[in-house]
Amino acid sequence: MAVAVDPSAAFHRAKDADVRYMRNRHPLLDLGWSRSDCVRYLTSLGLADTPKSSCLGCPFHGNAQWRHIRDSSPDEWRDVVEFDAAIRQGNARANKSGNPLLGQAFLHRSRVPLSEAPIDHVTAAEWAARQHELADANELEQGVVDGCSPWACRGDAEPMQDDFGLAS
Repeated sequence: MAVAVDPSAAFHRAKDADVRYMRNRHPLLDLGWSRSDCVRYLTSLGLADTPKSSCLGCPFHGNAQWRHIRDSSPDEWRDVVEFDAAIRQGNARANKSGNPLLGQAFLHRSRVPLSEAPIDHVTAAEWAARQHELADANELEQGVVDGCSPWACRGDAEPMQDDFGLAS
C-alpha cells in the first residue's frame, strides 16, 4: 500500500529524491490516508486480504507479522529463522575487511534468536490497533453516532465528501 500517514512508519520513509531529474510521489500522504483508510478502501473493492508489504526478514516486523509468517507459511518461517541465525555474527565481507559487527545481530527486537523470541506476546501497540479496529467495526455495524437519518441530521456532524474523502 506504499507510504501512508501512520505516524509510526510513514514520514521517515517519504523522502525527496536525491537526484534532480526525479520526483518521488506519495499519493496516500497527499490524500492524508492512514493504513486503516487504505484497508477500508481495498475492502470496498473486494480486496480485503491485501497483506502489508515488507521484506520477509525485515527487523521492523512486529509480533503479529512474525506470528503470521510462522502460522501461515512454514517454509518462509524456516527461511527467516535460518536467516536470523546466519546474521548473528554480521556480514562475512565486513568481518573480513576489518569491520566486524560489535555484538550480535537479531531480527526480533527482544535480541534473542527468532525461534525463541516472544512473538506470541501481544504488544501494547498491537492491542491499541485492535481496539481501533473494533471501534471501526462498531461504527460500520451501528453507524456514526451523530450521523443523519433519511429525514434530518441528528447532530452537529459536518458533511463529508464520500466514504474515502475522494471527489465524486
